[in-house]
Amino acid sequence: MILTPIYIFLLIELSFVAFLDLKYRKIKNVWSVLNIIVAIALFAGFPNNYPLNIEMFQFALVFIVVGFALFMFKIMGGGDSKFLATFFLLVPLNFQEQVFYYLLIITIIVGLLFFINNIIVNHEKIFENMKERNIYGIKSCFGSKFAYAPVILITWIWFGWKIYINYQKVTILILFLDLMLKFIS
Repeated sequence: MILTPIYIFLLIELSFVAFLDLKYRKIKNVWSVLNIIVAIALFAGFPNNYPLNIEMFQFALVFIVVGFALFMFKIMGGGDSKFLATFFLLVPLNFQEQVFYYLLIITIIVGLLFFINNIIVNHEKIFENMKERNIYGIKSCFGSKFAYAPVILITWIWFGWKIYINYQKVTILILFLDLMLKFIS
Protein backbone atom coordinates (compact mmCIF):
# COMPACT_ATOMS: atom_id res chain seq x y z
CA MET A 1 0.00 0.00 0.00
CA ILE A 2 1.42 3.36 -1.07
CA LEU A 3 -0.14 5.35 1.77
CA THR A 4 2.19 4.17 4.56
CA PRO A 5 5.51 5.23 2.95
CA ILE A 6 3.99 8.51 1.75
CA TYR A 7 2.45 9.12 5.16
CA ILE A 8 5.80 8.58 6.88
CA PHE A 9 7.67 10.71 4.30
CA LEU A 10 5.22 13.60 4.71
CA LEU A 11 5.21 13.25 8.50
CA ILE A 12 9.01 13.58 8.59
CA GLU A 13 9.01 16.40 6.04
CA LEU A 14 6.24 18.28 7.87
CA SER A 15 8.10 17.94 11.16
CA PHE A 16 11.12 19.69 9.65
CA VAL A 17 9.07 22.28 7.77
CA ALA A 18 6.93 23.06 10.84
CA PHE A 19 10.01 23.49 13.03
CA LEU A 20 11.69 25.76 10.50
CA ASP A 21 8.48 27.72 9.93
CA LEU A 22 8.13 28.34 13.65
CA LYS A 23 11.80 29.27 13.98
CA TYR A 24 12.28 31.47 10.90
CA ARG A 25 8.69 32.31 9.85
CA LYS A 26 9.55 31.20 6.33
CA ILE A 27 9.13 28.07 4.23
CA LYS A 28 11.91 27.72 1.69
CA ASN A 29 11.09 26.77 -1.89
CA VAL A 30 13.29 23.69 -1.61
CA TRP A 31 10.44 21.88 0.18
CA SER A 32 7.98 22.63 -2.62
CA VAL A 33 10.53 21.57 -5.25
CA LEU A 34 11.15 18.32 -3.34
CA ASN A 35 7.39 17.68 -3.26
CA ILE A 36 7.11 18.27 -7.01
CA ILE A 37 9.95 15.82 -7.71
CA VAL A 38 8.35 13.17 -5.48
CA ALA A 39 4.95 13.87 -7.07
CA ILE A 40 6.35 13.27 -10.57
CA ALA A 41 7.73 9.92 -9.40
CA LEU A 42 4.36 9.03 -7.83
CA PHE A 43 2.44 10.01 -10.99
CA ALA A 44 4.73 7.76 -13.02
CA GLY A 45 4.88 4.85 -10.58
CA PHE A 46 1.40 4.76 -9.06
CA PRO A 47 -1.15 6.02 -11.61
CA ASN A 48 -4.06 4.41 -9.75
CA ASN A 49 -3.42 6.51 -6.64
CA TYR A 50 -1.99 9.53 -8.48
CA PRO A 51 -3.84 9.89 -11.79
CA LEU A 52 -2.92 12.69 -14.16
CA ASN A 53 -6.33 14.35 -14.25
CA ILE A 54 -7.93 17.58 -13.06
CA GLU A 55 -9.29 15.92 -9.92
CA MET A 56 -5.76 15.17 -8.75
CA PHE A 57 -4.76 18.81 -9.15
CA GLN A 58 -7.93 20.52 -7.90
CA PHE A 59 -6.78 21.21 -4.34
CA ALA A 60 -3.29 22.22 -5.46
CA LEU A 61 -4.77 24.72 -7.93
CA VAL A 62 -7.18 26.11 -5.34
CA PHE A 63 -4.35 26.57 -2.83
CA ILE A 64 -2.27 28.42 -5.42
CA VAL A 65 -5.12 30.78 -6.39
CA VAL A 66 -6.54 31.31 -2.90
CA GLY A 67 -3.05 31.37 -1.39
CA PHE A 68 -2.01 34.12 -3.79
CA ALA A 69 -5.05 36.18 -2.79
CA LEU A 70 -4.35 35.59 0.91
CA PHE A 71 -0.71 36.51 0.30
CA MET A 72 -1.77 39.78 -1.35
CA PHE A 73 -3.88 40.63 1.71
CA LYS A 74 -0.95 39.67 3.98
CA ILE A 75 -2.96 36.88 5.62
CA MET A 76 -0.84 33.94 4.46
CA GLY A 77 2.77 33.71 3.45
CA GLY A 78 3.69 32.82 -0.13
CA GLY A 79 5.74 29.85 1.03
CA ASP A 80 2.77 28.49 2.97
CA SER A 81 0.50 28.41 -0.08
CA LYS A 82 3.19 26.97 -2.38
CA PHE A 83 4.06 24.27 0.14
CA LEU A 84 0.40 23.45 0.77
CA ALA A 85 -0.27 23.14 -2.98
CA THR A 86 2.67 20.79 -3.51
CA PHE A 87 1.84 18.90 -0.31
CA PHE A 88 -1.57 18.03 -1.76
CA LEU A 89 0.13 16.61 -4.87
CA LEU A 90 1.55 13.92 -2.59
CA VAL A 91 -1.75 13.02 -0.92
CA PRO A 92 -3.38 10.12 -2.79
CA LEU A 93 -6.48 11.25 -4.68
CA ASN A 94 -8.92 9.15 -2.63
CA PHE A 95 -7.74 10.85 0.59
CA GLN A 96 -7.51 14.48 -0.55
CA GLU A 97 -11.03 15.50 0.49
CA GLN A 98 -10.60 13.94 3.92
CA VAL A 99 -7.25 15.67 4.48
CA PHE A 100 -8.73 18.97 3.27
CA TYR A 101 -11.65 18.58 5.69
CA TYR A 102 -9.27 17.98 8.62
CA LEU A 103 -7.11 20.91 7.49
CA LEU A 104 -10.14 23.18 7.43
CA ILE A 105 -11.19 22.15 10.94
CA ILE A 106 -7.68 22.52 12.41
CA THR A 107 -7.23 25.90 10.68
CA ILE A 108 -10.49 27.18 12.17
CA ILE A 109 -9.61 25.89 15.65
CA VAL A 110 -6.06 27.31 15.60
CA GLY A 111 -7.27 30.59 14.09
CA LEU A 112 -9.94 30.96 16.78
CA LEU A 113 -7.43 30.18 19.52
CA PHE A 114 -5.06 32.86 18.20
CA PHE A 115 -7.96 35.31 17.84
CA ILE A 116 -9.19 34.69 21.40
CA ASN A 117 -5.65 34.88 22.75
CA ASN A 118 -5.12 38.25 21.04
CA ILE A 119 -8.37 39.57 22.52
CA ILE A 120 -7.37 38.44 26.01
CA VAL A 121 -3.81 39.75 25.79
CA ASN A 122 -4.74 43.06 24.13
CA HIS A 123 -8.20 43.72 25.58
CA GLU A 124 -7.28 47.10 27.07
CA LYS A 125 -5.73 48.34 23.85
CA ILE A 126 -8.70 47.01 21.85
CA PHE A 127 -11.25 48.85 24.03
CA GLU A 128 -9.17 52.01 23.94
CA ASN A 129 -9.02 51.92 20.15
CA MET A 130 -12.74 51.10 19.94
CA LYS A 131 -13.53 54.22 21.97
CA GLU A 132 -11.38 56.28 19.62
CA ARG A 133 -12.85 54.47 16.58
CA ASN A 134 -9.33 53.66 15.46
CA ILE A 135 -9.73 50.65 13.18
CA TYR A 136 -5.99 50.47 12.46
CA GLY A 137 -5.25 50.38 16.18
CA ILE A 138 -7.67 47.50 16.62
CA LYS A 139 -6.16 45.70 13.63
CA SER A 140 -2.67 46.08 15.08
CA CYS A 141 -3.81 44.16 18.18
CA PHE A 142 -4.27 41.04 16.13
CA GLY A 143 -0.69 40.86 14.99
CA SER A 144 0.40 39.14 11.85
CA LYS A 145 -0.04 35.77 10.24
CA PHE A 146 0.85 32.65 12.20
CA ALA A 147 3.14 29.84 11.11
CA TYR A 148 0.95 27.55 9.02
CA ALA A 149 3.18 24.49 8.59
CA PRO A 150 2.47 23.34 12.19
CA VAL A 151 -1.25 23.45 11.33
CA ILE A 152 -0.59 21.16 8.36
CA LEU A 153 1.46 18.87 10.62
CA ILE A 154 -1.35 18.62 13.19
CA THR A 155 -3.77 17.87 10.34
CA TRP A 156 -1.52 15.13 8.98
CA ILE A 157 -1.14 13.53 12.44
CA TRP A 158 -4.93 13.61 12.92
CA PHE A 159 -5.43 12.09 9.46
CA GLY A 160 -2.93 9.32 10.26
CA TRP A 161 -4.63 8.62 13.55
CA LYS A 162 -8.04 8.33 11.85
CA ILE A 163 -6.66 6.00 9.15
CA TYR A 164 -4.99 3.87 11.84
CA ILE A 165 -8.19 3.64 13.91
CA ASN A 166 -10.25 2.72 10.82
CA TYR A 167 -7.67 0.09 9.87
CA GLN A 168 -7.83 -1.37 13.37
CA LYS A 169 -11.65 -1.54 13.19
CA VAL A 170 -11.51 -3.34 9.84
CA THR A 171 -8.84 -5.74 11.12
CA ILE A 172 -10.92 -6.56 14.20
CA LEU A 173 -14.01 -7.04 12.03
CA ILE A 174 -12.12 -9.40 9.68
CA LEU A 175 -10.78 -11.39 12.64
CA PHE A 176 -14.28 -11.57 14.12
CA LEU A 177 -15.79 -12.76 10.81
CA ASP A 178 -12.98 -15.29 10.43
CA LEU A 179 -13.68 -16.66 13.90
CA MET A 180 -17.41 -16.82 13.12
CA LEU A 181 -16.74 -18.74 9.91
CA LYS A 182 -14.47 -21.18 11.76
CA PHE A 183 -17.08 -21.59 14.47
CA ILE A 184 -19.86 -22.25 11.93
CA SER A 185 -17.86 -24.78 9.88
